[in-house]
Amino acid sequence: MLFTNKLEEPVFQFLAGTFHQDIESPEEAFHELLSVESKEYLENAIVFLTDFVRSEYSDNDKNEYIQYCADGVYFPDLGVEPLEWLNNIIEEIKEVIKTK
Repeated sequence: MLFTNKLEEPVFQFLAGTFHQDIESPEEAFHELLSVESKEYLENAIVFLTDFVRSEYSDNDKNEYIQYCADGVYFPDLGVEPLEWLNNIIEEIKEVIKTK
């Protein structure tokens, strides 16, 4: 895999730790993450996820990396590309932070 620098480490931890194969559903796993993590962690997640989305890697490479990390998410069922899905995750985190 071409992603090997420190930019991806927190992205990998976030995606692989939350959206692994043993989850009931991506939505349930995400809502659990939102309920247990601190506001500070979620604020940091917005930063490192946004940095990843805006990085110089191609959209195709980013999509492959997201799929690799979030192996509990079957993107064809969601009807969105992994990168679009991750952008939606970032926006949802922003909304939750407003209420924490």
